[in-house]
Amino acid sequence: MYGEPIVGLCPGQGAYRPGVLSQAWAGGDEVVREVFAAVDEAHRARTGRTVGAVVFADPAPSLEDLVAHHADELQLTIYATAVVAHRALAARGATPDLLVGHSLGEISALVAAGVFSVADGAAIVCDRNEVLRAHAPEGGMLALRCGRDRAELLVALLAAPDLVLAVDNAEEQIVLSGPAKDLAAAAEVARALGIGAGPLGSPYGFHHPALVPAGRELTRRVAGYRRHPFAVPVHSPVLGRRYRDGDDLAALLGLQLSQPVGFRETLVRLSADGARVFVELGAGEVLTKLVRGALPLASVVPTFAAPGPLSDLDAVAAHLAGVPVPRAEAPRPAAPEPTAVPEPAPASAPDRTVALARLRELYADTLEYPVEVLTEDASLEADLGVDSLRQTELMTQIRTLFDLPAPPPGFRGTELDTLGKIADYITAARP
Repeated sequence: MYGEPIVGLCPGQGAYRPGVLSQAWAGGDEVVREVFAAVDEAHRARTGRTVGAVVFADPAPSLEDLVAHHADELQLTIYATAVVAHRALAARGATPDLLVGHSLGEISALVAAGVFSVADGAAIVCDRNEVLRAHAPEGGMLALRCGRDRAELLVALLAAPDLVLAVDNAEEQIVLSGPAKDLAAAAEVARALGIGAGPLGSPYGFHHPALVPAGRELTRRVAGYRRHPFAVPVHSPVLGRRYRDGDDLAALLGLQLSQPVGFRETLVRLSADGARVFVELGAGEVLTKLVRGALPLASVVPTFAAPGPLSDLDAVAAHLAGVPVPRAEAPRPAAPEPTAVPEPAPASAPDRTVALARLRELYADTLEYPVEVLTEDASLEADLGVDSLRQTELMTQIRTLFDLPAPPPGFRGTELDTLGKIADYITAARP
């Protein structure tokens, strides 16, 4: 901080949190309204639908719902949220000096760098959605809690030629891409080897050679868009370098669909170049957690870790500038009146949706998983590799976090073997 260059990280798959911009949208925030208007116009021209009608509904849809029923709207929301984050921070004087896009986030990064307009960026995402629907085979992605060597061994044991290492995120996080049947087999082998595994919230098997035809068609379409000079540099974890003014961006964006992502290597390179300050331009903390794990001495902050007003970004901008953010002192309690003070009412139980969201964040932080892997029906032991001892330790943290009463006699926390069951328990345990 204190004058150091800022690296802006534009996330891809999984960078969605229900309702993260709903308050700003409802309040008529100018940045949110302008960006989503451009996105809605592009989407409406192709499909007759709007993104806002889906993501700003009440209640906001879950990631799982969007993957299953609104894949196009999900991709456009991830794109739009990154662009909003960049514009809102820039308005507060915190403009990144270098941008890095992760998968879909490369389009957001190029827009933030001024290479494409917001409207053209939205249209490119629509093109991407269309070519994937037309050319992408059935498939998905699986996150593994292991390094590259163990992941390669696992794939070799399966002898599944259509299964590939698609993303190298961290020393203990690799993402596989391929057909659903191969991913299911990989999850079984991972469990047998004691490796945590969970499916990503992704509508396609990205970064897979099977997407070469889709990439060619995307290249043809992107070639028709007007590009501008880079206002700030953009580093591509797919290319392993920064984009250059002479690059054929259409060809490279098409190539991005089928080539692996080297995010871990990107962080190592940026650190070697002196990068110390990072900001995640998007919803949640997908990339924030990866940076914290890889570069423990770096300063990294998310923009939209949770729903709230855009004024929350004032503190983020101050943090990036190295300005200490003052914390308001809690008001001192008034002296008690001489009359008897009634007992405070017991805290009410949290809404199940809120409880589940907090559980997912807790388990993601503890297990170092992407939060989208932690679906409410994933088995903690069978799917995620959380043994009974770890489950008991986590239940202790949950009791403190949610201020739960003592369990009844005979209670066995390991019977709550999914986050959905734990969320049900939390909402039932308190009045």
